[in-house]
Amino acid sequence: MDHSSRGAQADAIEQLAAEWIVRLGAGNAAEKRRASEAFAAWKAADPRHAQAAAGMEQFLAQFAHARPPAGGSARPARAALDAGLAKPPRARTRRAAAALCLALALGVPAWLGLHAYPPAVLLADLRASGGWQTHMLEDGTRIVMRGGSAVNLHYDAKRRAVRLLRGEILVEVAHDAARPFLVETAQGSIEALGTRFVVQEEGAVTTLSMLESKVRVKSVRDVGDSGVVVQAGQLVRIGRDGVGPIEQIDVRSIADAWQYRQLVVSDRPLAEVLDQLARNRPGFIRYDRAQLEGIRVSAVLPLDDTDRALQLLKNNFPALRIRSFSSWLVWVDAPA
Repeated sequence: MDHSSRGAQADAIEQLAAEWIVRLGAGNAAEKRRASEAFAAWKAADPRHAQAAAGMEQFLAQFAHARPPAGGSARPARAALDAGLAKPPRARTRRAAAALCLALALGVPAWLGLHAYPPAVLLADLRASGGWQTHMLEDGTRIVMRGGSAVNLHYDAKRRAVRLLRGEILVEVAHDAARPFLVETAQGSIEALGTRFVVQEEGAVTTLSMLESKVRVKSVRDVGDSGVVVQAGQLVRIGRDGVGPIEQIDVRSIADAWQYRQLVVSDRPLAEVLDQLARNRPGFIRYDRAQLEGIRVSAVLPLDDTDRALQLLKNNFPALRIRSFSSWLVWVDAPA
């Protein structure tokens, strides 16, 4: 059997698995019970059936705890699903799985939106959802925000403060001797009078990369402390235990990455790279972190064209499978 025939068979089995999943959720209790028994028999009839069903169930498990918002309707989801399953057999190849995932997506947009953008982020003064944004503040300070970032602004007669809620920003601070400029995060604060630097807030760690001049860094536990002075070409991480040791960085490569909107990674886990790409595109990238464990990436990827970035990853890692189930939902896995 040639490769194309095997691929067609795999497509047909995947389509059937998707249709079985739909049947299991339709009808009354008796119909669901009969469907469940028939589905079990179908899986037992061929190992390929069981494998396809397991893959589909694993994907659906990512959304198992999501439900349509109160008062919402499942009709758009049902219509999308019916449209996908109504295609002629040849045109339906892989369409059933895609339609099912699209139906799920249409059924739970509110939950997914809140998951990606919690209220604090949605209400932020400035946020970059799914793309880069540049803002010139009232004092002349310039902030470049990577996708998924959000900040609040606190300006008064005595100080200028930017609260980084999440994400990563490049700051070019306008000089104002009368009002110090601060970037604040959950882990600490960074004070400058006129300088250029990058701040990333991720999880329980803030990372500062100095590009020009110097700043004074304090963690939230360093109340009354003079803090740590960080110079151009240096990096520090601020965590729950305070300010970490100073590390050396390549200023030019970081500046170029921001200028050309690139993600530069060296021997980093693929899951971490996908997390970065997900923040820089509208929609979602879903994957099984455990399945991708062990795949490490060294690359320069375009953050302003994440579809191209995903294709570059696929080119360099042929075992990867990248499927777009809608314009904003991408699934990445590495089937054996």
